[in-house]
Amino acid sequence: MDNVLGQDLISDLPQSIIETILTKLPIWDAVRTCSLSSKWRYKWANLTQLVFDDKCATLCNDKGAIEDSLAKFITRFLFLHDGPIHKFSLSSAYLKSSPDIDQWLLFQSRNGIKELVLELGEGEWFRAPSCLFSCRKLTRLELIRCELDPPPTFKGFLCLKYLNLQQVLIAPDVVESLISSCPFLESLTLSYFDSLALNICAPNLKYLCLEGEFKDICLKYTPLLLAISVAMYMTDDIAEHFEQSSSCNFDKFLGGVPCLERLIRHIYLTKYLSIGNNLRKLPVAYNHLKVIELYQVSFEDMKEILVVLRLIVNSPCLQELQISGSSSTSTATEAPDLDFWEKECSSDCTFSLLETVKMTDMSGVPHEMEFIKFLLRNSPMLETMSITPKFHHRGSDSSIASTSKNESSVRSEYRSDEENSFALHLVVSSLCEASHFSTRSNAPIEHVGVHQKPFA
Repeated sequence: MDNVLGQDLISDLPQSIIETILTKLPIWDAVRTCSLSSKWRYKWANLTQLVFDDKCATLCNDKGAIEDSLAKFITRFLFLHDGPIHKFSLSSAYLKSSPDIDQWLLFQSRNGIKELVLELGEGEWFRAPSCLFSCRKLTRLELIRCELDPPPTFKGFLCLKYLNLQQVLIAPDVVESLISSCPFLESLTLSYFDSLALNICAPNLKYLCLEGEFKDICLKYTPLLLAISVAMYMTDDIAEHFEQSSSCNFDKFLGGVPCLERLIRHIYLTKYLSIGNNLRKLPVAYNHLKVIELYQVSFEDMKEILVVLRLIVNSPCLQELQISGSSSTSTATEAPDLDFWEKECSSDCTFSLLETVKMTDMSGVPHEMEFIKFLLRNSPMLETMSITPKFHHRGSDSSIASTSKNESSVRSEYRSDEENSFALHLVVSSLCEASHFSTRSNAPIEHVGVHQKPFA
């Protein structure tokens, strides 16, 4: 027993397992393992994944001293490091543009770096050195708050699969060139870009996330794209540009993504897609699309409504639908073309796999109500519908309308004081009315809920 207790079982583990253990520790603590025994003195020096942050510095009230402490720690670590480095990650609120960073990146470019993450503090933006573009084995690149200007001789990152650029200063044509010169790119994130007209050509791209003030987005060649998340911010100049546009944005953005499985569209994107004259006929069916999330949809804009309708009708495998409204009207008003939903859809239109619908910020305008009825009528497998009104008052309670599996219609159960908003009354009454429409199967709806948000 004494011999077993005296054995050093950890030190004799394979190097790969020891590295896994050390990688789970903050890099500062990994270095401190050198004091465990002579066998552990330089175990940390063989790490292939290096993650540095502000915890590596000696914290004090002097930001300059913290920056200097962190720079010295990283420099000494790299000087004593032995072996290849596969991942180098630096996230610091104190470090800014510095010659030290240039030297560290030069060191990485000579050590076969595969993953590089740089997130530096606000202030003077870091200008990526030319040696960054010599990292031919990069598979992952994340740059936050820096300036990027590839040299003329740059031919692309031929192994890159993941690219994340946030608050990066880069010429518009360079963005497109960078994307197209990464033939194996699978995931692309572009955040906080201003007035960018973007054409994306990426034959292996599967995941796309865009956020910023985009003038135009054209998915020129993305046949394998599976998931899209887009948030568009609108300036006066961009709004004017949209109004003057005559091309069909829907075709440019969603006309060539037949494999799409998940679509998340944040602010203004539905408005952007509604521009153009060819919404009556879509060029592609989204046979793999299962989840659609649309935010800030105006049910007072017939073109935006048509975008929603065309999208869900052309998604036969749709299972989950989430929509938030953006109506400026607090109560129901008259609206034209209330028979729009029936006229625009064939008599056999059905959402045979749709199970969950979640609608938020609903104002009770007529086309919101007609859309709810339309979904209830044509969704034989619908199990849950949740609706959150936009307008409410202090002291309001929740209102729930629901059914069980063996009931044939929705029962409403309404509990609130007299100050509940008119919109909530309207939604509940419309739900009860809509529930008596026959669906295209005998499967009853399991749950329909109208939820009143607490007053903030």
